[in-house]
This record gives sequence, C-alpha cells and structure tokens, in this order.
Amino acid sequence: MEKPAGSGSPGTPVRPANPKITVLTFIILTFAFSSVFWYLTSITPPVSANSTMLLVNTVGVMWCPAIAAVATRLVFQRNLKGFGIRPGKPVWLAAGILIPVAAGILMFGSAWLSGIAPFNSGNATLIFSLSFVPAFLSALVFNCFAAAGEEFGWRGFLVPELARFQGFTTLALLSAAIWTAWHIPLILFGTYHGAGPVWYSLAVFIPSVMGAGVILAWLRLASGSVWVAILFHAFWNYFIQQFYPGLTVTTPGGTMMLGEFGWFVAILYVALALVFWHFRDRLPKLPADGL
Repeated sequence: MEKPAGSGSPGTPVRPANPKITVLTFIILTFAFSSVFWYLTSITPPVSANSTMLLVNTVGVMWCPAIAAVATRLVFQRNLKGFGIRPGKPVWLAAGILIPVAAGILMFGSAWLSGIAPFNSGNATLIFSLSFVPAFLSALVFNCFAAAGEEFGWRGFLVPELARFQGFTTLALLSAAIWTAWHIPLILFGTYHGAGPVWYSLAVFIPSVMGAGVILAWLRLASGSVWVAILFHAFWNYFIQQFYPGLTVTTPGGTMMLGEFGWFVAILYVALALVFWHFRDRLPKLPADGL
C-alpha cells in the first residue's frame, strides 16, 4: 500500500489519494508538458542544420511523462516512492533486453532471408568491428536515458496506479491506449513516422504500440521494477531504429515491412501481447481482480 498522501499532524490517519484522481492528474500534466515539445518539434525542419535541436526536443518530450509523474507523486503522496526503482531479479532485466533484440532479429532476419530487404554485408564489416564498440555503448546509454523519461511515467507511475483500481486486462489496454495517443501528435505534426503515407504509419503503429503496452505492463507488474521496461524500451529503440537498419539494404518492400512503422512489428507485437495476456494469472494478485 502506498503511503497516504495529504497534510496533517504526525500520527493522524490520512486516506490515500484516489487513484482515479492521481491518474487523471498525471495524464493532464503529461499532455500539457508534452504540448510544448510537440509544437517545437512541429516547427523544426528535419534537416542537418536543425538535427541537434530536433534531438533536444525529442528527448524533452520523452521526459515529460517522468516530470508529470514526479509532480503528481509530490502533490498527492509527498514522496517519490512507488516507481519501482529497485532493479529486481536479473531474469527480468535479461527479459527486458532479450525480447526486443530477439524480436528485431526475427523481423529483420525474415527480410534478409526472403530477400525483401537484403543483408548489407558492407556495413556489417564496420558494425561488427572493435572500433564500433564505443559508439555502440554510448548509443545504448543515451537510449536508456531517453527511454527512462517515458518509462518512469508510463510504467513507473501509470501502470501501478491503474492497478490500484483495475484488473490487468483493463489497465494494460488503458495504459497502452494513453501511451499510443501521446505519440499521435508527433506522427501527425512532427517527424516521427515512416517513409510512406501518414495513414499507413498510423495503421501499423497503433496496434504495435498497443501490443507493446500490454507486454510492458505485464513485465512491470511481474518484476516490480521499472528498469525492465526502461531496458526493453531502450534496446527496442536502438536496435530497431539504428542497429538492424544499418545491417539492411533499403528497399521499397523493406520500408513497408520493417521498423516501428512496418507491418511486421504490428503483427508480432499483437501476437506477443496475446501470449503475455494469456499468462496474466501468473501476475501478483491485483486489488481490482476481486471486484
């Protein structure tokens, strides 16, 4: 049970904050803070001269959920407990790393073997060299930092707060839907979309993020640690957006199939979400499960 929030003299019982109110406050603050960076991103041309500013705005919007979560905790709880900052069991941390890496291998490996997007052996020589190791490690650290901004909000705060009054199916779908909706302005007005038409980016992105949201909610509740979600998010972003694409020849078919805005990931994440949902009875008992 969270420590009761509110004022009062020491030793005076205080009722805990209504989780519906804390969730609503968090959502309002997240979208309000993010709107500043959505606007800045929309007016920043995606050209080399503005790449640094675009990166700053992207990281800024990714940290808005964490800032909103911290503000909500301080207002209602007067402390920063409940984010799941303990690392937890190594098996869960390993799962956070291996699931996105394996999913990427399955996705891009299918394209390589089928010839839809051939393996780029020229780039592979550089990527698998010792000289690439510092860039590889620095990229992972940066992606962990950026992903932490989102995950401290979505899975560090939102998922456990929803678990106070919802069963797993509802909280998983609701948290995933909020997470998905938060991305929409970046797709419609920013640079966060695929190479094809925007409608196609939305068509494949919505089911893939909904599926990922279910998986991450399950992992957060099973492990009790937000770091599992951070690692999952960071390794997904790096390997799917940079590492595997660097090993792949760009083709029209590959553009439609691969990456965050490809049809393969939409199918894969929905299938994986159904598997995790099937094992929802393996999760710790939630207060709302008996309602």
